[in-house]
Amino acid sequence: MPMHPKRKQRLIIVLTIVIGASLAAGLLFFALRDNMNLFYPPADIQAGKAPVGKHIRAGGMVEKGSLQRTDDLSVSFRITDYHASLEVHYTGILPDLFAEDAGVVVAGKLQSDGIFMAEEVLAKHDENYMPPEVADSLKPKAGNTVKP
Repeated sequence: MPMHPKRKQRLIIVLTIVIGASLAAGLLFFALRDNMNLFYPPADIQAGKAPVGKHIRAGGMVEKGSLQRTDDLSVSFRITDYHASLEVHYTGILPDLFAEDAGVVVAGKLQSDGIFMAEEVLAKHDENYMPPEVADSLKPKAGNTVKP
């Protein structure tokens, strides 16, 4: 039994719309997959859960005594979540509120040697605020007796 021409035309239109929408959604997800900016605390980075060479964020507290400045705008410091620490290298002007023993989030890439090359450093904006990711990473883990 042949299909009515009008019904066949509607079926072709519907299939074209479905295929076009699927193709557009696939291209959108493909384009956005590299723009994901995931957050990792130092303990997860030390455990090998963070991708090397991909753009990620890390955060914690700046360790006391770890800040080292050079003559140019390069600095290195360590951030900790009180379970592990991560060495960070950054070239640029640090935020005014950046200080040792203060919360910070860094964005950049983890190198294969375990050093985090930061492209951006974000410091908390007052004494009461801490980014939710950093606050969560600083909470004591089950079975861990280390206290902040």
